[in-house]
This record gives sequence, structure tokens and C-alpha cells, in this order.
Amino acid sequence: MGQIVIRNLDDAVIQALRRRAAEAGTSTEEQARQALAHAVGLDREAAIRRLDEVRKKIGRLPGPTIVEDLRRDRSRDV
Repeated sequence: MGQIVIRNLDDAVIQALRRRAAEAGTSTEEQARQALAHAVGLDREAAIRRLDEVRKKIGRLPGPTIVEDLRRDRSRDV
């Protein structure tokens, strides 16, 4: 993971992040990470949309699913 330092942030931005953090029960840093990810299109909803697009393109892969693998492994332990 990378790090960046953002200088000269407006005090209102910092206060807004602190308020969001307090309301969400997270850190100010986490709120800043979420805001940046959302701003560049990497929020959870966008990631899910992109994954769905990839799944449509490649279709179902051959072989067992992870669920089938887990069931097979669990049945061996019985």
C-alpha cells in the first residue's frame, strides 16, 4: 500500500471528514481513503459493476466452484 501526504487542506474539509468518521465509527483516515476511492471511481459499487462486466465477458469457468470444493473437503472429514 502506498502513502501520500496532502498539504494545505481546507479546515472545512478536515472537519467534514472528522464528522463523517464520528458518525460511521471509523477513523478520519478511513473516511479520507473512502472519499478518494469514490472520487476516482474505485468505490465498492463501481468495483462490483466492473466485476460483473468481467464475469459476463468470460462466462463460467470450467471445473468445480469454490462451494463444491468446500463441500467435497468437508465430506472427507466426516
